[in-house]
Amino acid sequence: MDSLLLASNGHLELPLLGVVLTFSALWFVVRWIHRHLQGVALLLTGDPDIALYLYALLLFPGVLLHELSHWLMARALGVRTRGFSLRPAATSQGAVQLGFVVIQRTDVVRSSLIGLAPLLSGIGVVLLIGQQVFAVERIAGALVAGDLGRALEGAVAAFQVPDAWLWLYLVFAVSNAMLPSASDRSDWGALALLLLSGGALFFLFQDGERGGLYRLLQGWIPSLEAGLALLTMAFGTTLAVDLLFAFIIGLLEQLIGGLRGRRVEY
Repeated sequence: MDSLLLASNGHLELPLLGVVLTFSALWFVVRWIHRHLQGVALLLTGDPDIALYLYALLLFPGVLLHELSHWLMARALGVRTRGFSLRPAATSQGAVQLGFVVIQRTDVVRSSLIGLAPLLSGIGVVLLIGQQVFAVERIAGALVAGDLGRALEGAVAAFQVPDAWLWLYLVFAVSNAMLPSASDRSDWGALALLLLSGGALFFLFQDGERGGLYRLLQGWIPSLEAGLALLTMAFGTTLAVDLLFAFIIGLLEQLIGGLRGRRVEY
């Protein structure tokens, strides 16, 4: 890995902060994109049903990866699946469902892992494209070093790679379908409580102020730092791409709305 990775200093505060900030910003931008992409589709077509299919078509590569990740994780964990759909539909609550996999009810751990699968696969795809196509680790390394000139050169070079806009679109489609839905997150609270309780009990039964859990974590810190740096790079890459597409979507919405004399209320 390039100089992107922070030097191991035994502290996780900065790597954690990077993940939290980039993921929080990404969550907000993705929500905005979903609303306004539907708005652009509606302004273009003038028909809610056609707009729904156009919106789903634009995100189809990401939706396919999302649902396939659920299915593969369920199969890998020995959980039965009973249905698979990639057809978009409006729910009774007024939300949009771009696809689903019907999965047999299972325990909290396996259910949480199945719900997490699209995020893991999405991060993997974004990192693969980012590193192999756009060399984003060089851009990130330059930013960490405070070398804005080299970072700008890397960003310009990224747009000059063959089929750059196709790769950017794939990152956009994947990143806007990889975040867990409410149903994906349904068992995460119980799992988090279970893990925190287990960790607290493990710590309490150690001798001394810094017992076995502390020593175990100390040994893991370099790997944790590297993992957090990768997450920051993945979320940062998707955030940069999504901001670019958000600008384009916003511009299209203003242009089409102005030409048609209409606007979408959100």
